[in-house]
Amino acid sequence: MARIAVVTSHPPFSVGGHLVIARELETALRAAGHEATVTYTPHGQFNEQTAAYWATWLTDLAVAHDGHRVDQVISLRYPSYAIRHPVHVCWLNHRMREYYDLWDRFSNNLSWRARAKQHVRRRLIHAGDHYLLTRNVTRVFAQSKTIQKRLTRWGGIPSEVIYPPAPKRSYRCDDYEDYLFVVSRLTPLKRIDLIINALAHPDAVGVKCLIGGDGEDRRRLQSLIEARGLENRVTLLGQLDESTLINHYARCRAVCYPPLQEDYGFVTVESFSASKPIITCTDSGGPTELVQSGVSGLITEPTSVALASAIGTLMADRALAQKYGSAGRHFADSLSWDETLRQLLIV
Repeated sequence: MARIAVVTSHPPFSVGGHLVIARELETALRAAGHEATVTYTPHGQFNEQTAAYWATWLTDLAVAHDGHRVDQVISLRYPSYAIRHPVHVCWLNHRMREYYDLWDRFSNNLSWRARAKQHVRRRLIHAGDHYLLTRNVTRVFAQSKTIQKRLTRWGGIPSEVIYPPAPKRSYRCDDYEDYLFVVSRLTPLKRIDLIINALAHPDAVGVKCLIGGDGEDRRRLQSLIEARGLENRVTLLGQLDESTLINHYARCRAVCYPPLQEDYGFVTVESFSASKPIITCTDSGGPTELVQSGVSGLITEPTSVALASAIGTLMADRALAQKYGSAGRHFADSLSWDETLRQLLIV
């Protein structure tokens, strides 16, 4: 039995896939007979990043507060990989994307003075991340090929890919009812507006859609639903508890998940675990790696017209949705926490 610290940063009052992975990893380690705990490091806003990295770097987890040694650290995201331990594996969710792949999107909205300031901060973050991910950790794993490519592009940092299995929930498939299910944080990067615009297209006429989740984009999305005249077909459900979430996975015809360059996206493997096909886009990142178009779902160009065609195809053919969903279930079953631990543990 080993004592393992799972380390991640966590903004207060937020919910995200990184936190789910941390807790699921802790549970899997305990089920395998190890002593495990999740340790949270400072997250830091844009003007607090230096302090967050520094505070994390000053934390040495070789010995726990109870005076007993910690055998290994598994860190997940920035700046948690700054924590110090002689046996430190990083299973990377993501670095601070605004300073990497989202830089143009982020910086274009800044004044020239603010952009210059953030450019300096970006160079410091890049240098710090490169040092930490090459000198402060024993080994680096990426949670998707999308993340792996970013590591290669920005820093030439070698890594191996381990896809996280779905959270251990009571997934089931009750039916393939006549509605499309969407679940996501309602933020611009998740592109829920692309789905709404697709549902207004003639190829998706009559399709009903339930959207679970909440976020800062909710008011804008509700206005878009009304502007498109879709109030009778598209419903924003708000935040869902686990039972309701599992129930919709079990009953829906298919799941649509078209984010922009998602790091991984648990929605894909959760849908597959419920034997439901996924509709995603060519630039959606992690989900595109997991879906085989024409086998376990459909991958389309990121336009409302293309997405509408894919939605219409699956919503009109229950048997096809069932066929794709079965293939997705086979893939989801191939991912296991036992195999994940075999690769992550080096003690």
